[in-house]
Amino acid sequence: MPQSSLENIELVVRTIAQTSIDNEKYFTELDGVVGDGDFGISLASGFSVILEQWDTLDHSSGESFLLGCAKIISRNIGGTSGSIWRAAFRNAGKSISGKEMLTSEDVVTMFRSVADGIMDRGGANLGDKTLLDALVPAVDAFEKTIKNGGNTQQAVDAAAKAAREQAEVSKAWVAKRGRASYTGERSKDTYDPGAVAVATMAENVATAWAG
Repeated sequence: MPQSSLENIELVVRTIAQTSIDNEKYFTELDGVVGDGDFGISLASGFSVILEQWDTLDHSSGESFLLGCAKIISRNIGGTSGSIWRAAFRNAGKSISGKEMLTSEDVVTMFRSVADGIMDRGGANLGDKTLLDALVPAVDAFEKTIKNGGNTQQAVDAAAKAAREQAEVSKAWVAKRGRASYTGERSKDTYDPGAVAVATMAENVATAWAG
């Protein structure tokens, strides 16, 4: 497992980026059921540039690194996806401004700020059948595990489990935001690609953390 907070952040970002690239077709197919059919393509296009420009990013602090990622995303992911993922990375960076070593509480604060940024930019709330319905329960599970005395690996594992469970639960819902919401009842019993992406990313982060 990485030893410094910056290395931890880099591990998470690299894993998220690689997950987006590896699952481009799968995420796009999910989005094609009742959405625009471009979600996977958009994510992969942005995160592939992050990996391509990895060595040119400012790695002097977690904040500068995440803000650099946000700029790349804003230039390479279009539409709503670009807006919310840029906000996610920007809020994450700003939330740890001036911090060299992150506590578990700082990590929770960072990911809650990510959720806030997504809510603000996307106009979505919990229950609207978006990636928030996997992200927020994941953060809740992480925080609960830490407060109950669990270590970081146990907390990350719990977060991944919660994200996957809620991505499955939200499948039965009617979408209230995004292109899928235009299809009304037809969006029932379909996966939200954002929620599935978050679950898949969380699972891969848990695996990478253990490695």
